[in-house]
Amino acid sequence: MALLASELIKLNNLQLAGKLVSDELMLGIHASKRSGSGTEFEQYRHYEPGDDPKRIDWKLYARTNKHLVRESATESNLHIRFLLDLSGSMNYEEEGISRLHYAKLIMASLAYLGYRQSDQMSLYTLHQGDLQTLVPVGKQSFQKILYALENAQASGPWLHANPAFPDFQQKQKELLVMVSDFLQVGDEWLQLIQHIAGPRREIVIFQLLGEQELDFRLSGFYRFHDLETGREVELQAEAVRASYQQAATEYLSKLDESLHLPHVHLIRVRLTDPVALVLKDFLTRRQF
Repeated sequence: MALLASELIKLNNLQLAGKLVSDELMLGIHASKRSGSGTEFEQYRHYEPGDDPKRIDWKLYARTNKHLVRESATESNLHIRFLLDLSGSMNYEEEGISRLHYAKLIMASLAYLGYRQSDQMSLYTLHQGDLQTLVPVGKQSFQKILYALENAQASGPWLHANPAFPDFQQKQKELLVMVSDFLQVGDEWLQLIQHIAGPRREIVIFQLLGEQELDFRLSGFYRFHDLETGREVELQAEAVRASYQQAATEYLSKLDESLHLPHVHLIRVRLTDPVALVLKDFLTRRQF
């Protein structure tokens, strides 16, 4: 049974949460494509026709009566860049789960998978209109990414001013994983993606939305608070439900159409969705 985000958050330990999700994913996904006969031991798998018999762990066979092959990681040529939205709307919360908490779980889980596969990794944030490098690619990037995620806080609006992204101009193969609500005033997020998209850069956007943001089943009077500007407005939910639902449907449809670009994938996630199931579906389709 897949762990819910609320259960993972209670652990108060991103590394453990990421490992649990990663382990859950590895149960259904064979990730040995990047393994070889290097020097650093990584894992066991069952012997398959064509494998070198010398790689069978015969001592383990004596204990288990199973032919298990030792695998070790080889250096990956994939660079995974994690890009986290830290605008104030990431503090949105439903049923004790904030968008930011869920975003951290996604990134910690994918970082754990990347660590297991010896991928190069780095972490960036979008905050107050600037791209900030929290963890550059290098040694111990996995632990540094976890530490930076633990301490990341969201606040303020996304003041998009068409900034330059020199770190994203490399010509190596890379995967850019962006986690955001992707809610915009104009087309600032679309402009950003169009600016950094390219044939050697696969972009995956996890758009995190709450049940009420998608369905708006509230009843009665509410004071709505803008988490980025601080503006407040009191409304009767039933009076605005139909117009809200229509506007939300139109916005999401436009987003789907606008992001139907080569090498760009949009994955819409509800905060109630189990993290492992969200990632398993994505990774299975992508052959990560």
